Amino acid sequence: MQSTYALYLHSSFLLDTLLVKAARGEPVSRPPAWMMRQAGRYMSVYRKLAEKHPSFRERSETTDLIVEISLQPWEAFRPDGVIIFSDILTPLPAFGVLFDIEEARGPVIQSPICSEDCLKALHPIDLEKLHFVGESLKILRQEVGDHAAVLGFVGAPWTIATYIVEGGTTRTYTTVKSMCHTAPNLLRALLSHLTKAISEYIIYQV
Repeated sequence: MQSTYALYLHSSFLLDTLLVKAARGEPVSRPPAWMMRQAGRYMSVYRKLAEKHPSFRERSETTDLIVEISLQPWEAFRPDGVIIFSDILTPLPAFGVLFDIEEARGPVIQSPICSEDCLKALHPIDLEKLHFVGESLKILRQEVGDHAAVLGFVGAPWTIATYIVEGGTTRTYTTVKSMCHTAPNLLRALLSHLTKAISEYIIYQV
């Protein structure tokens, strides 16, 4: 299974950038080009910044750093789209799922969802806890002006659910696949909660 994520345009309806036109299905002079956040990680400016700020969560949850990293490909290549530097797990603490990112293991969910009782820890998404995302998008919109589209970033509910159920990164998806058969109602309730939370998160970013 591959990781699933959603990218969407964060742009004023008055802007007519190339990427926005292409997304609307309008004729364009050439295919729009943009660089995903992961692609920017090869850049020496990013690696130098990561050495100075080794915590990935610090880099992805601090407004100044988010903006700086997001703009690195823009300043180097002037693509048609600028994507916010973020992570699919960023909103988890805002609805009750705590996690860490360990250098060797990657993301680690502190309390994986494995029973109906675990669902009680979840609550509606608190968007105030994600203020750094909204602040960063506003700044990025101002920085690129009408020269490029700004793209938001969220994880799809299923992808997020796999992390929450498995307790972190997995290549086998054994636990969540087992849950599909042994506790479908539990998985359905989790996915419903995530769908609502991520939908609100998307609206917030827009």
